[in-house]
Amino acid sequence: MNYIGKKCIIRTNRAGVFYATLAEYDNTNREATLKDCRRLWYWSGAASLSQLAMEGVKKPMDCKFTVVVPEMVAMDVIEIIPCTSEAIQNIEAVRVWKN
Repeated sequence: MNYIGKKCIIRTNRAGVFYATLAEYDNTNREATLKDCRRLWYWSGAASLSQLAMEGVKKPMDCKFTVVVPEMVAMDVIEIIPCTSEAIQNIEAVRVWKN
């Protein structure tokens, strides 16, 4: 199970949920280096992260996905789900949410 270089949904214990390319993963420390990362603060039209990774969202105008961060480290990773082509196109089409 190697998701390095793939677009994934990454859930952390306290920092939330991210959509990013998984660059590195340290299983011992549960740390992931993420590239082209967006925090998924709120999504609409997907019942779970699994559905989000498989299909994307059904209501993209209602979603709150942040700007793209070129690189970051996410700590205390508890879930990594690889995205399908359909989900990637869908998620990347969601406009940047700014307050």
